[in-house]
Amino acid sequence: MPQGSDKVLERLHRLHPKKIDLSLDRMTHLLAKLDHPERKLPPVIHVAGTNGKGSTVAYLRAILEAAGLRVHVYNSPHLVRFAERIRLAGKFIDEERLLNCLLDCEKINGDTPITYFEITTAIAFLAFAECPADVLLLEVGLGGRLDATNMVDQPLSTVITPVSVDHEQFLGSDLGGIALEKAGIAKKGIPLIIAPQEPEARAAILEHAQTVQARPIDQDHWSVSSTDTGFDYQDAKGALSLPHPSLYGPHQISNAGLAVACLRHQDKFTITADHIAQGITSTTWPARLQDITDSPFGRQLPTGSMLWLDGGHNPAAGQILGDFFAKPDDRPLYLICGMMAGKDTAGFLRPLKPHAAKLYGIDVIGEDSHTADQIAEFARQEMIKSESSPSTEVALQKIASAAQGKAVRVMICGSLYLAGHILAKNDILPQ
Repeated sequence: MPQGSDKVLERLHRLHPKKIDLSLDRMTHLLAKLDHPERKLPPVIHVAGTNGKGSTVAYLRAILEAAGLRVHVYNSPHLVRFAERIRLAGKFIDEERLLNCLLDCEKINGDTPITYFEITTAIAFLAFAECPADVLLLEVGLGGRLDATNMVDQPLSTVITPVSVDHEQFLGSDLGGIALEKAGIAKKGIPLIIAPQEPEARAAILEHAQTVQARPIDQDHWSVSSTDTGFDYQDAKGALSLPHPSLYGPHQISNAGLAVACLRHQDKFTITADHIAQGITSTTWPARLQDITDSPFGRQLPTGSMLWLDGGHNPAAGQILGDFFAKPDDRPLYLICGMMAGKDTAGFLRPLKPHAAKLYGIDVIGEDSHTADQIAEFARQEMIKSESSPSTEVALQKIASAAQGKAVRVMICGSLYLAGHILAKNDILPQ
């Protein structure tokens, strides 16, 4: 049932003709009218990058909470409910507080043009400033330099996850240029924790860090390596032998390591090896290689099958899935894919080609997406057997019928918007 906040959010969508218009001018003016809530925040860890932002923030949150700290979190986009974007001291913002913040910002902003992400980020800052906490984990929406979150002058730390090509219509296709935009969150004298990067991206980030006199801590300063029981982390402070992260996929060792590096290179909080181990084994992050086998959709498949959900939507995300499904398994892999218009669907699917038995293309209902037929055609161009389907449910029925009682693996993938629809239909609400 729609709530009061939904009606206000719908009105806010209409304040700017563009969904994204990268600039800090509008945020500067609105935050001044709100008496600068961005200056009243707890210590901020600011996270930018292309892939792994959400997972890295999830690890940071779990480790910090294992240390007994109260943690605010700002993520985007949400999957099912807008409140998922704003976590106050461990819990999603409640409807009453959200509605009050929305109404306050709407009244103060009036009809002044401002993008949806900008005004909702201002709302988040207002909520964070009003609720006590020990730390705020602030995830960039898009880019970094001109992102609405980049209004915090003196964060505790800044973090850059792996950079790759995405959102080309806003950031271009030059990897160095994209990395430079991400590096725009770096601040003078502040640690800049950098994930392992492609050489071009790394060079651009380090050059910018030197320009602004940030303190870069990159792959020369910390490292991780897989072990039979988990992974080893190494930096100048010593080595840690850590268990397997709770999130699936070999890439999660690097994401967890980045979170560890961030917390090992700050002196505000005392974080022990036990806190780290407890955190990385209890981390949850929906729609990233999420196992939804035990769901109404999953129960449509033969016994012994697996149903996965992932919202990754660029070639680097496709490579992560390709690496995950590369391990030997007798169960055939089926893909159900929906992607937003403008995304590099062929590049996303290419790493999955060796592992996929068949793909079903679907529309992402209510969004500006590639059509089901277009998705299927992209797959055929990559030599993946494919067809379009009117819905996820119909695709699952066809897969179950073709399996003739034998176990299969199914991955629903290609869009966070699609992932949100799937979670809602299966009554799996992010917690």
